[in-house]
Amino acid sequence: MLATLIIVFREVIEAGLIIGIVLSATRGVPGRGRWVSLGVTVGIFGAGLVALFADSIANMVDGAGQEIFNASVMAIAVSMLTAHNVWMARSGRRVGNDMQSLGMAVADGQRSLIAMAAVVGVAVLREGSEIVLFLYGIALTQSNEGLQMLMGGGMGVVLGGVVTAALYFGLLQIPTSRLFSVTSYMLALVAAGMAAQAVAFLQQAGLVNAFPSVLWDSSDWLSQSSLAGQALHTLIGYAERPTGLQLLVYGATLGSIFALMRLVGQAAPTQQRTRSHAVQPPSR
Repeated sequence: MLATLIIVFREVIEAGLIIGIVLSATRGVPGRGRWVSLGVTVGIFGAGLVALFADSIANMVDGAGQEIFNASVMAIAVSMLTAHNVWMARSGRRVGNDMQSLGMAVADGQRSLIAMAAVVGVAVLREGSEIVLFLYGIALTQSNEGLQMLMGGGMGVVLGGVVTAALYFGLLQIPTSRLFSVTSYMLALVAAGMAAQAVAFLQQAGLVNAFPSVLWDSSDWLSQSSLAGQALHTLIGYAERPTGLQLLVYGATLGSIFALMRLVGQAAPTQQRTRSHAVQPPSR
């Protein structure tokens, strides 16, 4: 029961942290609840399919199918997070300064919410499939503890939900004018961590061999399997034994996202001023 509780709690925390940030980043956007719920539902359904066909996936591509699948999922999430941050760089200032104007940006908001729903779906898919596979392994060795596993899993979900709610309500205490900037930076760090993790999966599969040397080992003072290590792994991409390529990809992804945000953010005010001048009536 305790093992099940810890496993489920840890995986729910990983997905829940991302969901909490997404909900905060889309605060006030019409229909965000439906999109996030859709992402969660699709993620749960996908996790069930992954667990059902786990052996088939793992045996694909000379036994490297699981790593390739995981890397592909991470790459999709990175793309969606980048798209959302670029949208926020273009619209976030207007949204942050006047929340009522957000109602007029439903089309833009929906495009952003599609990306966020995909990110939520990917997070739930990955962590949900890990939960199912871990619990399946426990069930094989402890076949007479079905009820205790169910109780432990339920407690893990509840505790993970509490932590997610705490993060969400904590972020809501940030003034609206700064909330979008804070969550954009947090999502950029999440995306960089996912990109580095995707590289790690490819290196594990032997498909990528550049810069394979481990740069440091911090497992003695902060294990990645601990609760704090898992939280930092999700939020900022912490890895206890990162390779040179992981660090390079992490920095490149973070730099690219910030550069795109800056580029689009600078272009947006210019376009808005151009439109405002175009609609002014001629002076008499």
